[in-house]
Amino acid sequence: MSGSPDARSTNVELVMHRAARIEDAFHEFRARRGRKRGFLATVVPYTGYGSPTWVRILGRVVLARDPKPGSRAERLHRKREESIRGWRSFISVPVADVPVTIEIEGSTHTVMPDRGGVIDTVIPVQLAPGWHTVRLYTAESARVFEAPVFIVDPKTRFGIISDVDDTVMVTALPRPLLAAWNTFVLDEHARVPTPGMAVLLERLAATHPGTPVVYLSTGAWNVAPTLTRFLSRNLFPAGPLLLTDWGPTHDRLFRSGRDHKKSSLERLAEEFPGLQWLLIGDDGQHDEVLYREFISSHPESVRAVAIRQLSTREAVLAGGRSKAEKHTSLSGAPWVYAPDGAGLSEQLKALDILP
Repeated sequence: MSGSPDARSTNVELVMHRAARIEDAFHEFRARRGRKRGFLATVVPYTGYGSPTWVRILGRVVLARDPKPGSRAERLHRKREESIRGWRSFISVPVADVPVTIEIEGSTHTVMPDRGGVIDTVIPVQLAPGWHTVRLYTAESARVFEAPVFIVDPKTRFGIISDVDDTVMVTALPRPLLAAWNTFVLDEHARVPTPGMAVLLERLAATHPGTPVVYLSTGAWNVAPTLTRFLSRNLFPAGPLLLTDWGPTHDRLFRSGRDHKKSSLERLAEEFPGLQWLLIGDDGQHDEVLYREFISSHPESVRAVAIRQLSTREAVLAGGRSKAEKHTSLSGAPWVYAPDGAGLSEQLKALDILP
């Protein structure tokens, strides 16, 4: 006889809690072994963002060897990091029990990473708009890592939020085998940028000086360095990546990528109430549905939506197109569709978003 809904809910919650505990125990075991081999807690810095009075610092603490600064070993280590294949980024050991010191403009703060080693914290600052550099380090390691942070001018009224997979980079993400190949095997130099998207985003950033460019993806924080180098190498404008941490949480076996995107959009709307965002995505996953829901709850926060249409082959690899119908206008926000950056650019000109 099946149990009551409450009982089944409790059983599922216990299973999820157990999965998280198993993961934590596994990381602790690997951390002990790593430290015996001379590995130390070091920081992988990510690009952050903020306003003149606060800044969101992002990074991850992992175990790594600690070569002497300026040594040949350090140069070789950096070269290996820059040519690393995706799967190696997923075998790094996260560290959750080591304090991280953050220095910015003479101010010092100490924070703790979460159970996945991720640093995601907001600290008060007094900074001028534009790019700044944050220093992060642990007491274990002699290495100091620098992270860029972009401070948005309160006078800015336009921003860009762009999906990554199948929007700026061709991945056909929903197909499990191809997704695994792209994530764990394929070298970053072999990843293919979506035609015209780098030019489009660069033109948008140049047309609207001071525009924050945020890349929102369901990918794991493990691949942030790889994605950052990919974006830079293909001349996309610099900006923070908002990714997620794979694995079990306190209440579920796997994190929800869709929930991650939804909560990130909501957070950006709350953090920058004066901005109107251009939302860029594709029609192969849930971008249209998420953007439609976001417009419904925050119509004042959206300038327009630009959807990259997958080719027939890409749509097949991606498991089909979104079931959402094309939109011309919803709550005052226009929608444009095109298969590449050049086509979207032409339509954004008609909306006076591009000259």
